[in-house]
Amino acid sequence: MPDSPERPQPLGGNEMPRFAGPATMMRLPSRDSAADLDACFLGVPLDIGTSNRPGARYGPREIRSESVLLRPYNMATRAAPFDSLHVADLGDVPINTFNLADSVRIIEEAYRALLLHDCVPLTLGGDHTIALPILRAMREKHGPIGMVHVDAHTDTSEAMFGEAVTHGTPFRRAVEEGLLDPARVVQIGLRGTGYHTDDFDWPRTQGFRVVPAEECWHISLAPLMGEVREQLGSGPVYISFDIDGIDPAYAGGTGTPEFGGLTTIQALEIIRGCRGLNVIGGDLVEVAPVYDTSGNTALLAANLLFEMLCILPGVEYR
Repeated sequence: MPDSPERPQPLGGNEMPRFAGPATMMRLPSRDSAADLDACFLGVPLDIGTSNRPGARYGPREIRSESVLLRPYNMATRAAPFDSLHVADLGDVPINTFNLADSVRIIEEAYRALLLHDCVPLTLGGDHTIALPILRAMREKHGPIGMVHVDAHTDTSEAMFGEAVTHGTPFRRAVEEGLLDPARVVQIGLRGTGYHTDDFDWPRTQGFRVVPAEECWHISLAPLMGEVREQLGSGPVYISFDIDGIDPAYAGGTGTPEFGGLTTIQALEIIRGCRGLNVIGGDLVEVAPVYDTSGNTALLAANLLFEMLCILPGVEYR
């Protein structure tokens, strides 16, 4: 279907070679405002909140680059998002490369302005620090929200090197600030070593459902997601997906890889299992392309963001 002002379409591979054309997500039209959009992709190229390997600032660009392999119809689920939603790429949030606190302020203001429109943001990260300012903006519009959080880590540390806001602390701050409804939060894929034996207990004490990676080994996650849909109900839900939730055998291009993680198939089951929830936004974070010369990590990220688009309310199925 050709592009039109009414319903933008990705530029097809038979119209322009996939190695050419605009450097936007799925080669969608670029817009500078969320006005009249149902959903949008936008990047937050921040990695000064990381604690180990940097490089996630290049995530948005590389995810967009690999997204040229995506086509507009989901052949597994029959979702046809571009036939029913107005979608465009809003570019990148202009963070302050030298100041994390100022970057957090810039991100929050950008999302607050975006959410003045009835548009669902799907974010290309960037490190996981970005989830905090996004949730702050979401709270103003939706109140405390539920969350499906895929990650190797809980990201609920009290502080890191004395800093309250980093990529390891966003969800502790989110609970403290009343941004989340803890009874409607699920964390999936947690694993690895810790600094304390109770590292995974704090979110449980808040009311989160915590699903360690070991509980996911060798099984389909479709039954789990049935339980998640029942738990989260009809209220607003945010999806926060750290690519290190996936085993580094599939997605090694990240800053804090942990072995024994989820498979790519389980990642698809999780996102597809969110269909029917009132999803108000999502992010895909911690892609650091320099550690993955194959491009597979960014390609997986692009596919997972497309899957998020396919489960948004209002998407038609063919």
